[in-house]
Amino acid sequence: MAWLRLIRSRRVGATTFFRLMAEHGSADAALAALPELARSAGVEHYGACPRDDALRELAAGRAAGARLIAFGTPGYPAALTDIPDPPPMLWARGRADLLRRPQVALVGARNASSLGTRMTRKLAEGLGAAGMVTVSGLARGVDTAAHLASLDTGTIAVMAGGVDVIYPAENTELAGKIAAQGLLLSEQPVGLTPQARHFPQRNRIISGLARAVIVVEAAARSGSLITAKNALDQGREVLAVPGHPFDARASGCNMLIRDGATLVRGDSDVLEALGVPAEPAAPAQPARFPEIPPGPARRVRAAAEIPQLHAEILSRLGPSPLAEDQLIRDLDLPAGAVTPELLTLELDGRITRQAGGLLSRAD
Repeated sequence: MAWLRLIRSRRVGATTFFRLMAEHGSADAALAALPELARSAGVEHYGACPRDDALRELAAGRAAGARLIAFGTPGYPAALTDIPDPPPMLWARGRADLLRRPQVALVGARNASSLGTRMTRKLAEGLGAAGMVTVSGLARGVDTAAHLASLDTGTIAVMAGGVDVIYPAENTELAGKIAAQGLLLSEQPVGLTPQARHFPQRNRIISGLARAVIVVEAAARSGSLITAKNALDQGREVLAVPGHPFDARASGCNMLIRDGATLVRGDSDVLEALGVPAEPAAPAQPARFPEIPPGPARRVRAAAEIPQLHAEILSRLGPSPLAEDQLIRDLDLPAGAVTPELLTLELDGRITRQAGGLLSRAD
């Protein structure tokens, strides 16, 4: 209770928490000293987090099916104990035993291309088969693909807000699956809606948990590069998937590789960097095309949805060519609904068709 009250008190973050604990010997003593320390810093009428507020948070956490893990207790992830500013307390919702297994972080662009999401899935599946747990941030794009591909082998979603507040809301169903099969983790109070300042704090936990951080797609200025920088500061391996020089989503990855990050072509490169023996490759499976049930609902999209379909197509294409049939599979739509719109975008000069049924974005 005293630990929770101390970390929830105004102006007390992880670094200040441990400094106060070192100076005063206990959380109770630190709480008693806080008002005078605040006055000496020019802050009047300062009060520590009330006991009732802490009790309400504990009750809300239990109602959400989560449990609180404190630094130094047996359930606390050992990997976080050696980073500069470990979270004093973590809310965990799901399989906390995953924290005892080796972990690798997969991060990247929210507006990931079709090639980027496919690469993410292949990496997550391969690393999962080798016994690694995938860590990511439950964001759109690369994060979502990483979690979905590793649900069966182990995935941890580190959240920027409360462990019961799903952001983005579109990942509510995915978060429910992770709570049942994986682990949702957060250092923030239960019920907190994340703000912009919470995401860099979240990122240090993602990198801190992992033995290595793999960046799949990232712009030159992005949260994924913040995670990579955290990883370097924490002594973790940093790896990156290279991309086309003209694709802005690859510029951050290419910069990391230029600056010394390990280039990743597949999960075997990651396992080699970590010194983990790779499993023998499984026989290739034939491509599985989505079944297209009859009926107007799946046959064509309403006219009002055409601009959205155009945006989805363009978001999945980049300068690197992609096979048309693969794009249709990634969109999970019938070919009859997609092919006419590809022609429209080609005539508009927004995509380029190359030999062999390959497509790329023209701009």
